[in-house]
Amino acid sequence: MITLSKVSKWYPNFQVLKHCSMEVAKGEVVVVCGPSGSGKSTLIKCVNGLEPFQEGAITVVCTENQILQYW
Repeated sequence: MITLSKVSKWYPNFQVLKHCSMEVAKGEVVVVCGPSGSGKSTLIKCVNGLEPFQEGAITVVCTENQILQYW
């Protein structure tokens, strides 16, 4: 399961993500779509731990015994 709770990310002059919250269950398929520059790739990079974010929390439950949490 992947949980995003009020995740926000901005660059010096532009806020890319504003209080994004969602939950994706194991086996669920989700499509992230939107216009160019709307933050799709940034959101995915934050979930994968490749891009830092300024506010909120992301929790990724890999297995029963392995939980990754970023905040």
